[in-house]
Amino acid sequence: MSRPSGSNHSAHSPQPAAPDQYRPFSASVKHTGRLLSVLLLWLLASRAEAASVLLGIDVLERSHFAALQGRRIGLITNQASVDSAGRPTRLVLKRAPGVRLVALFAPEHGISGDIRAGGRVSFHRDRLTGLPVYPLYGDTRRPTPSMLAGLDALVFELQDIGCRSYTYISTMVEAMDAAGELGIPFFVLDRPNPLGGRRIEGPLVQPSWQSFVGRIPIPYVHGMTAGEIALMANRRGWVRHPCSLRVIPMEGWRRDMVWEETDLPWIRTSPNIPWATSSLYYVVTGFLGDLGGDSGVGWSPSPFQYVAGRGLDAFLLAQEINRLGFAGVQAIPVAGNGGTAVRLEINPKTSANLTALAIYLAARVNQASHPSLLRRVSANGREMLCKLYGSSSILTELRGHRSVREIAAEWRSSERAFAQARAPYLLYPDSLRIPGGDRYPRAKPVHGEDD
Repeated sequence: MSRPSGSNHSAHSPQPAAPDQYRPFSASVKHTGRLLSVLLLWLLASRAEAASVLLGIDVLERSHFAALQGRRIGLITNQASVDSAGRPTRLVLKRAPGVRLVALFAPEHGISGDIRAGGRVSFHRDRLTGLPVYPLYGDTRRPTPSMLAGLDALVFELQDIGCRSYTYISTMVEAMDAAGELGIPFFVLDRPNPLGGRRIEGPLVQPSWQSFVGRIPIPYVHGMTAGEIALMANRRGWVRHPCSLRVIPMEGWRRDMVWEETDLPWIRTSPNIPWATSSLYYVVTGFLGDLGGDSGVGWSPSPFQYVAGRGLDAFLLAQEINRLGFAGVQAIPVAGNGGTAVRLEINPKTSANLTALAIYLAARVNQASHPSLLRRVSANGREMLCKLYGSSSILTELRGHRSVREIAAEWRSSERAFAQARAPYLLYPDSLRIPGGDRYPRAKPVHGEDD
C-alpha cells in the first residue's frame, strides 16, 4: 500500500536502526509482559480461593461435618444448592466421610430447577448421586413418614430470594413440621438473602389467606435468611410440631450486603430467576402475571424486569415512574413483545419501598386496560392475587390511585412491629470489620471414596 503524501517516512528520513539495537528493549517488554501475566493469574487464582462469605455448607465442611457424623440424612436441595466453590451440596455430602446421604427432596421447579412455576415434580433418581429424589411439590408438599423412614436427620439447603411468595420457605416450614412430628432433627445450612437483611416491606399474611405462597405471617419482603426464619417459625408456633432445630450459620455475611457484595456466584434458582438481580424485579412486578399483565416472563432474557399491558402507554408510564424521584430507580420505554414496554433499572440498595412500587405499578397496568384487567381476570387469578398479597385488600388497591408513599405508609406500623419481633432470631450483624482485611477461604475439595 502506498503511503499518503505528507508521511514522515520520506526518502530523506533516517534509515531504521539495525535490528540488534531493538533486541534489549524487546526482551525487556516481553519479560515485563510475562510478569504482568503471572501477576494477573495469581490475582485470579487468589480470588477463586477466597470469598467474603462462607456459606453454611462451607462452615459444616470446615468442621469435618461434625454435626452430621454417623447420621443417615435426607437433603432438601436443588441445582442452586452449592458451596462457595460451586460444587453441588449433594455431592459434597455424599462424599463426606462419616456421613450417609441416603435421600434427596426436591422443591417447586425440581432438583434441576427447570420445571415451570406450578409444574408438578415427580419421583426419580438423581443423575449426579444415584439417590432417590422425593418430590415436595407434587401429590404432597411435605415429606411423608415413608419418605423420612430410616433418617437420622433432615437437612435443608435451598437458595431463597427474600420474597414471601417464593415457595422455598414454605417448603422448609412444612419439612420442619414433618420432622418435628416424627422426632427427626432438622438442620438448616444457611445462605444469603440476595435482597440483604435490612429491607422489610409489605403487609403480613392474614390467617384466612395463608397458603403455600404465604405460609407464615411475615412481610412480603422480610429481610431474613432461611436459617433466621426457621428459628423464628420454630419458636413462635408457626410450626405445628416444633422440631429439634440447628442452624449452621454463615460467616462473613452481614445485613447490609446484597448478593453482588458476597463474591459468590449466582446460580439460577428457578426458570425465571436467572440473575442475582432477578429477585429484586420479582418483588416489583411479580403481581402482574396473575393480574394478566406482562413482566417480560417468556420473552425476555431478564424476566420480571419489564412492565407492559394492554392499553398501557409505556412512554407516559416511564415518565411517571421517573418523576417519583426514587434514587436508584429508573424507567426506560422500549420495544418489547410486539409492542412497547417499560424496562426497569433498579439499584439493589435503593431506599424505595419496592413492594409499594409493585402495587402502584400493578394498579396502573390494571387501570390502563379497558375493561380493567381485574374485571377480566378469572376467579382463580383474583384468589391468587389475594394469596400473594396476604389479604383481599389488594383488590381495592388495584382499583385505587394512591401514591407509592401512601401505599407504603399503610404498612409502616406492621413493618416496625415485625422488625422488633424478628430481632431475637437474627444471626448476623449489620456491619462487620475483618481485621487486616482478611478474607475467608473458599471450601476445599472433599476427598471421599469416589475420588
